[in-house]
Amino acid sequence: TKAEYASLSEKMFKYEGFYIQKRSLRDYQVDHSANVLGYIREVDERILQNNPYYQMGELIGMQGVEKQYEEVLRGVKGVRYIQKDRFNRDIGPYKNGMFDTLPERGKDITLTISSALQEYGESLFVNKRGGIVAIEPETGEILALITAPNYDPELLVGRQRSKNFTRLFYDTIAKPLFDRGLQGEYPPGSPFKTLTGLIGLQEGVIDTRERIGCNHGYVYGRGVKLGCHSHATPLAMVGGIANSCNAYFCTVYRRTIEKYPTPQEGINRWNEHLTSFGLGDFMGYDLPSGRRGLIPDAEYYNRYYQYPKYKWSATATISNAIGQGEVNLTPMQMANFTAAIANRGYFYRPHVIKNISEVDTIPQEYTKKHVTTIDKEHFGPVVEGMFDVYNRGTASHLQVAGIEICGKTGTAENYTVIDGVRTQLTDHSTFIAFAPKDNPKIAIAVFVENGYWGGRWAGRIASLMIEKHLRGEITRKDLEKYVLEGSLEHEYAKPLSGKPFKINQ
Repeated sequence: TKAEYASLSEKMFKYEGFYIQKRSLRDYQVDHSANVLGYIREVDERILQNNPYYQMGELIGMQGVEKQYEEVLRGVKGVRYIQKDRFNRDIGPYKNGMFDTLPERGKDITLTISSALQEYGESLFVNKRGGIVAIEPETGEILALITAPNYDPELLVGRQRSKNFTRLFYDTIAKPLFDRGLQGEYPPGSPFKTLTGLIGLQEGVIDTRERIGCNHGYVYGRGVKLGCHSHATPLAMVGGIANSCNAYFCTVYRRTIEKYPTPQEGINRWNEHLTSFGLGDFMGYDLPSGRRGLIPDAEYYNRYYQYPKYKWSATATISNAIGQGEVNLTPMQMANFTAAIANRGYFYRPHVIKNISEVDTIPQEYTKKHVTTIDKEHFGPVVEGMFDVYNRGTASHLQVAGIEICGKTGTAENYTVIDGVRTQLTDHSTFIAFAPKDNPKIAIAVFVENGYWGGRWAGRIASLMIEKHLRGEITRKDLEKYVLEGSLEHEYAKPLSGKPFKINQ
């Protein structure tokens, strides 16, 4: 306080070599969004060596917006040149201050994050692990970026910062500093089937009318079967998506690869389509952390199978058709391809910056339209299939009255190593969705670690987030109660218990 400062100033003459120094402390005013906001700390020797702008004792942004927009937020230091005599006493400004510069205040930044939606999303993930990414399709603005577990950003402010950071950093089980929305790489599961269908339509290996049978799975190789759940058969494109038929999309994928003279050419063409959705690489969003994910190409499989010593074919990669195999995506990438489907073929680079004070526009890279390799006409049946997922498919129990939601449930296999043995755990729960069906305002991807099938956890969370964003209130109180009161801590404890356990219950 001012009174404390005055009292200390009166006594400082007694303590030679000590002085009072002002320093900034952030007041984030929210107890959520730590992964988005980041934090600030004192510079260390490594930073000083790499960036001469800073001096010992000064603060710098770390992680999140604090790091990404450090130069915008910090402003510019002022400089004043002082003349000194031979006794090192100040004798006035150098050349009447003609070389002095005034400091420039840091600029204010407005984020695209909806505080209400972000806070609500974090409440839904209490006692669960995973992530939510919500994007406004028509702009690429990130509405919510949730990782769980998270922490209060105020923990990394003030005198307890170092102690709190150490505690968070060494929590190698829950990993609160690991941003699952940007850094988590997971098999996307069945939501990936929407892309398999789009590529098949673009490549002309399937049309919307052809029906493909399913005898509880897809048989390939020497009688090997990739299983599927019970559903009506045969199915066309819309029904294949609504019922999440593995046999349908394995057939489409295999035809796509085998359309070309060699599997190498086929897989590279498949890869080109997927990278046009921003997959398999850093997406260029304005946050400093992230992962590439993996969309394999011919070089990857040639190396894996030691080609040409051993040859490989489309069936060797068949799990890619349903978002398993070697395919890995981050939740951000899943949300982005969902936004591209919602837009019927294009997307804007996701970003959290909405406005910088005294600057007319945001950086141009966030207003540039990115068009996929899929023609607009092919998105219609895929959107209809996703709409039927909510109407009569695997998410029919998640409908929200008055909102036309298009979505896709997913289940991704989950393995870990226990005592040197590769062990299967309860599957991950995945879900993508956008709403409304026409003129969509939100595209979302939800990933719940060890959540089992997509509709159990991820689908419920997605429906609640969509209704919260579009209406500001929740009518599906049954869904909300289930999610808020639910916990998956018992699942996370299983591999640590040292006892036999069951999965997927």
